[in-house]
Amino acid sequence: MSVAYLFPGQGSQHVGMGQDLYQVEPASRAVFDLADEILQFSLSEICFSGPEEVLKDTVNQQPALFVTSIAAWQAMKVRGWATPDYVAGHSLGELTALVVAGSLEFSDGLALVRKRGQLMKAAGEREPGAMAAVLGLDIESVKLACDGAWENTNRPVQVANDNCPGQVVISGDKMALEAAMELVRESGARKVIQLPISIAAHSSLMASASAEFTAAIAATSITKPKVPIIGNVSAEPLTSPEAIQQELEAQLTSSVQWTNSMRYLLRNGVDTYVEIGPGEVLLGLMKRIDRKTDRVKFKL
Repeated sequence: MSVAYLFPGQGSQHVGMGQDLYQVEPASRAVFDLADEILQFSLSEICFSGPEEVLKDTVNQQPALFVTSIAAWQAMKVRGWATPDYVAGHSLGELTALVVAGSLEFSDGLALVRKRGQLMKAAGEREPGAMAAVLGLDIESVKLACDGAWENTNRPVQVANDNCPGQVVISGDKMALEAAMELVRESGARKVIQLPISIAAHSSLMASASAEFTAAIAATSITKPKVPIIGNVSAEPLTSPEAIQQELEAQLTSSVQWTNSMRYLLRNGVDTYVEIGPGEVLLGLMKRIDRKTDRVKFKL
């Protein structure tokens, strides 16, 4: 058996996440307490009690997911779960995976995640955008629609997440996005859903955030991973501090190649996938990519 640990990104959060772990597992409680101390506010209270609109604010949402997932991982270690053969994280989850892989210290990872949320929120306020999910259409057709919409409007729109066959998220300028949504409908998409978000994540509209995030990355100690980590941008293992730095620098403006990341793991013999953190989104995607796999949820 070969095992990969998967860590979720934004959208998997819910009020109350991590509270059971906090109450029963000292190792998990220590993670939340340390995060509150580092951040100098009660992130744990936001995780456990909300309110939801405060938890969903990206400056809180990102560190909340990161801390809850690390708290779950610490509980797994105490309970004797084995070291994985690979790790991967979806978007924000990639930073969680880097801590688990031994490339980032928890405190450094938390600082980067908090900064990431702040910069993405500020970029969204400077250059508002939109995102939409496209269901039931192949990735190449979605890319062609985005290219056509970008050319027709002279405004950016692109694939943000290639999540699994038949589920692609697009992101960009609102006018360009609306044009792309019309084109994917004409190309036969089963369903197109504009998402309730004003930040065009994983698009060129995040360029200002990416530039500032690069400086934060350069100031952070990154070491060679002890466990292979599959990068969102390359969909291949990140084997050196330099490769990790380049990945993080590119991530905010580049597509999340989740389908190809999971296919890399499948080609390399991984048959068991464990999602660690709130929700079961990544297990659902894995079922669409290869339903023969064993899919396990570590219950929070």
